[in-house]
Amino acid sequence: MSTKFKTVAIAALIAVMAPLGANAETVKGEVTKIDADAGKITIKHGPIKKFDMDAMTMVFRAGDPAMLKQVKAGDKVTFEADKINGQFTVIKIEKAK
Repeated sequence: MSTKFKTVAIAALIAVMAPLGANAETVKGEVTKIDADAGKITIKHGPIKKFDMDAMTMVFRAGDPAMLKQVKAGDKVTFEADKINGQFTVIKIEKAK
């Protein structure tokens, strides 16, 4: 593979991947309920700009059910959400520091 081709391939990969990180938005919130059986978490959260959403309490689907074991009701958290298959989904969550 030529050096020019590698450079073009890397530039194309960066151009494709850059928007994926650009949509990430960390939101502060507080866990109010966990329903591990249903794979859902209820969070009282601040505004979520990427969804043009005001602060509220709402139920999210857990992108990975294992993340529900990391937090409990009453925990202050930071999280990232996305809309996957039409459902608001937590894709990353951490206890606030």
